[in-house]
Amino acid sequence: MRASGLESYKGVAYFEYNFAKHGGAVGAIAVQGDSIPVGALIPGGAIHCKAACTSGGSATVAIHAASAGDILTATAIASLGLNALVATVPVPQTANTWIRVATAITAVNFTVAVAALTAGRIVVALDYYITTE
Repeated sequence: MRASGLESYKGVAYFEYNFAKHGGAVGAIAVQGDSIPVGALIPGGAIHCKAACTSGGSATVAIHAASAGDILTATAIASLGLNALVATVPVPQTANTWIRVATAITAVNFTVAVAALTAGRIVVALDYYITTE
């Protein structure tokens, strides 16, 4: 017998930026991926650079799901090299950094600033929890 009417589950949503597909112009680049439902809580995730980000200048990359820089604040491409693992802004044991999803997320935005990218491939995996009745 359940103690409440709540049903709880955990999921992982994946998003991938690929220079060959999305380009690297300065500005926001919407990257489609798995859906994260309304009401989900995002406590963290992983960012894996599958191919190094390069640029003819001093490019930075930020990633956001619900608000600017909520997944990754502007980060110099020197930190986004081949096989780099980069921490997300939400930290699992720090609830005040978590993201509460107000509208379904089906894409994240990669924001390129300062200079355009000339290469790169980044996979973002976001953990999320759902509690529903």
